[in-house]
Amino acid sequence: MTDRRPQRIACLGEAMIELALDGDMAVVGFAGDVLNAAIYLRRALPDPHSVSFVSLVGRDPLSDRMVERIEAEGVDTDHIARHENRIPGAYAIITDDHGERSFVYWRDTSAARTLFMPGCPIQPETLAGFDVLHLSAITLAILTADARRALIDWLPAFRAGGGRVAFDSNYRPRLWPDVATAQAAVTDLWRLTDIGFPSVDDEMALFGDADAAAVLARIEGAGVATGALKCGEAGPLPIGARLPGAVYAPAPRVVDTTAAGDSFTGGYLAAHLTGASQADALQAGHATASHVIGHRGAIVPR
Repeated sequence: MTDRRPQRIACLGEAMIELALDGDMAVVGFAGDVLNAAIYLRRALPDPHSVSFVSLVGRDPLSDRMVERIEAEGVDTDHIARHENRIPGAYAIITDDHGERSFVYWRDTSAARTLFMPGCPIQPETLAGFDVLHLSAITLAILTADARRALIDWLPAFRAGGGRVAFDSNYRPRLWPDVATAQAAVTDLWRLTDIGFPSVDDEMALFGDADAAAVLARIEGAGVATGALKCGEAGPLPIGARLPGAVYAPAPRVVDTTAAGDSFTGGYLAAHLTGASQADALQAGHATASHVIGHRGAIVPR
């Protein structure tokens, strides 16, 4: 389903301070899986469509810079609330000689973890005016159990009112209390998702699927109508359709695979929401990701 009228897209998640290590030096940036997708979506999405980032940050100077940076990308920040006492989380990226990355996180007391809690100015109903809501399993994982349930219980009303849900199943085991909790929450979201962005490795790790075909069967069986199963350098597989013979050009170079999946999501969504075919949306997502992994850090220069 696409819509010719201007779309308002809300991207719900956590923005973090990024330290991209280069030898003994570090480049400071601001990123996070849903924020990355929001920025690449905004870059590819023509006006008058709008993209908003929904989160909490602090009242500290780094939070100020973070909000300014998000605004500079053309992403609306009216739904970023300020926490009186907490600050954003942070992470460092370490890449090997092949561009594969590992992370060190400091996020246990980040402001975004208070989303939807009592007294928080952002509640699920805050999102009611949007046409599309994009979130990830990381978004779910940082919420308290009560806040997560409140969001999941509200989503059917959002969809009944014409809203669509886009979901990326970024599975990070350390963010969850146990596997069963993660499985239950992600399964709930797949049943409420219109546009899916599962990653084959994450889904197999979380649910024990044998291969990509098994992942697709489970996702489609949950009712996800369209989207892409992200399979890294092998290229994506379509959800809800089959495109035999599709070919995806390899990335010209691989420097840092940070935000590969997030940028794919942004590129795909921009194409899909403006009426592109499934084949063209998949190619748009793949091309965006191929460009991003040729640069260091999550957010590449324009």
